[in-house]
Amino acid sequence: MSKNSAQYSKQYGIGIEKFLVGKSFFVTGATGFLAKVLIEKILRTAPEVGKIFLLIKAESEEAASKRLKDEVINAELFKCLQQTYGECYQDFMLNKLVPVVGNISESNLGLEGDLAKVIANEVDVIINSAANTTLHERYDIAIDINTRGPSHVMNFAKKCKKIKVFVHMSTGKCLKPIMFAAVSKNLSYVNGKRQGRIMEKPFYMGDTIARELNFNNSKIEPKLDVEKEIELAMKSKKALENDEDARKKMKELGLERARKYGWDVTYVFTKAMGEMMIDTLKENIPVVIIRPSMIQSTYKEPFAGWIQGNGILDLMILYYGRGQLNEFVGDPSGILDVVPVDMVVNATLAAIAKHGQVVIQKPEVKVYQIASSVTNPLVTKYLLSLLHEHFDSSPFLDSKGSPIRVPLMKLFTSMEDFSAHLLDGAMQRSIIGSSNGELLAQKQYEILRRKEFANVYLPYGFYAGRFDCSNTLGLMQIMNEEEKKKFGFDMGSIDWKHYITNVHVPGLRRHVMKEKRGETLVGAGNKIPGGPKFYKSKL
Repeated sequence: MSKNSAQYSKQYGIGIEKFLVGKSFFVTGATGFLAKVLIEKILRTAPEVGKIFLLIKAESEEAASKRLKDEVINAELFKCLQQTYGECYQDFMLNKLVPVVGNISESNLGLEGDLAKVIANEVDVIINSAANTTLHERYDIAIDINTRGPSHVMNFAKKCKKIKVFVHMSTGKCLKPIMFAAVSKNLSYVNGKRQGRIMEKPFYMGDTIARELNFNNSKIEPKLDVEKEIELAMKSKKALENDEDARKKMKELGLERARKYGWDVTYVFTKAMGEMMIDTLKENIPVVIIRPSMIQSTYKEPFAGWIQGNGILDLMILYYGRGQLNEFVGDPSGILDVVPVDMVVNATLAAIAKHGQVVIQKPEVKVYQIASSVTNPLVTKYLLSLLHEHFDSSPFLDSKGSPIRVPLMKLFTSMEDFSAHLLDGAMQRSIIGSSNGELLAQKQYEILRRKEFANVYLPYGFYAGRFDCSNTLGLMQIMNEEEKKKFGFDMGSIDWKHYITNVHVPGLRRHVMKEKRGETLVGAGNKIPGGPKFYKSKL
């Protein structure tokens, strides 16, 4: 950055608030965690923003309006706006937020009639935050939403006369639970098996991690053809229409194709192909790709600790607090790349303002990785000590109202050691060889659940990649001091001890487990929302 431009930026900054005023947005995945925090921030900091059109999957306009009110307007997240506008709150929100019935898996997003024309004529910014976030989803479903979906949104964007920037959120905060698996917050792990320092570069058509890393030590690595993958998924779906095991086989197909090209799970593979489709179709539209790591609860805004749903880290925390997960698998010295959702939102708005007001001859795809592993790493063993400290001072209560005391979690550095430990524990308790067949089956099932829960975590518990954030840091450098206060996203400023013990875990307990302030639920955690069922008794 030149001395003159540095002086200019210091005084004028990016102009985030100025850019937002009067701009109209079109947002997909609008009822999701990240999108809701984004919408709240826009409305709170720039109430003079134009319309925000929210694509909502629903059977009718009435159903979409109901979802808007139930899942957005009435959400606790918006309580600061409720306090600001008082009796006028509902009118303010309904004046700004426009529910739009649609589906990204359909051509033209399922939009019809005059509303589609209105959106195309008015929208300045499109934010694609929709995704199917099941790790091992059926290949056809994952392709339909995560790969074809972005192409449908981009094709619609090309019909928008005022479009200034297209933003693709290469994440979905909370991966949905699946049979014999758990959930994981979505990360910059569209980067697959990449190791070391991972740079902020887009995926171009045909790119594969396998070719990049030369997995097979071969001169010729498999070439990825996205259109053929789409065709394969659709043909396989049709061929298995009458097969009782269709669901299982389609999941296996997705995992097989992902691993062939260097990705661990179907979800991140289909998301990466979605990025490729966006780049191929963009023409003259500037594109910003936001790649956050593990998105967690709000750090500060609109208030600390708000979270919706949970991911694998959260499930691990809650099961640990319940005394049901005293041992797990992972690298004690490894880094867990965690980012608060409000910082992700702030960085996104900064990127939107920067790229939305710059006129360039050849629009580019700019990637912003929002991560902490390089600038402020959270070491796994330190996280575990913080969790132990929290639950030691504020334990869950069992069904009788007694505090559940938990030891410091023990980590095993391989699945083999972890599995052996589970089996040894079962044998020591005379479970193996027991004459009680029902008890034996229950405990064998319990071991299976724990192993498969750990297997989902495995790629992330030992992930050695570190996300370079040079582009993201560059955004901060051109912000003025006022913008840094209102839209800050400095990962180096996070106090992990404060965030984990005083913000995130209490946020999970309140917003996921539904504990009330000053109270600890009796029997809390007997059923953890979004998680697989573990029996109360330990192995």
